[in-house]
Amino acid sequence: MLYYWLFSYIFGNFLSAWWIGKCKKIDLRKERSGNLGARNAGAVLGKSAFLLTFLGDALKGVLVIYIGFYFQYSLQFIAIGGVAVILGHLFPFWLKGKGGKGIATFIGVSIVIEPLLFGMLVICFIILIALLRSATLSMTISFSVYVILSWIIPTFASLWPLSIAILIILVRHRFDIVESWDKRWWKQTI
Repeated sequence: MLYYWLFSYIFGNFLSAWWIGKCKKIDLRKERSGNLGARNAGAVLGKSAFLLTFLGDALKGVLVIYIGFYFQYSLQFIAIGGVAVILGHLFPFWLKGKGGKGIATFIGVSIVIEPLLFGMLVICFIILIALLRSATLSMTISFSVYVILSWIIPTFASLWPLSIAILIILVRHRFDIVESWDKRWWKQTI
């Protein structure tokens, strides 16, 4: 069973942005944020690169979870596989740990492992983005709600390992969070 986690981590090392950039003869690690995720790919190469990167990164999360279901592992064991694929995306060994920021891969994992909890995250995000007008702050709070619900609702208790992935994703986004907080709309009204 440990092979499943190892496979998940290694599979997470497949970074869509790196391959898309390579096809365009651009090293995205040297462009703009240097991040190998959908946002940077889109900023440098356009909307199609954003979409392809997002889908590629999300689908690796989906595949890892489906493999866990296929082998009928426990939900908690599969959730650890989800963490492993996200860690592979964030810290690819072949790129000295400099990968993406994990949002698309987390979405792929969470939409398949527990659609109801993912739906709650999406509803929370939609409400917050209407109120806060900041995708980054809305994501931060929505992810926090996901963690809280996975810890307090017994139905979602097996998903607690994903809390680790969320914490690491938020740490990877810390500068974006601070920047968004500093630019918040209500700051100008006080």
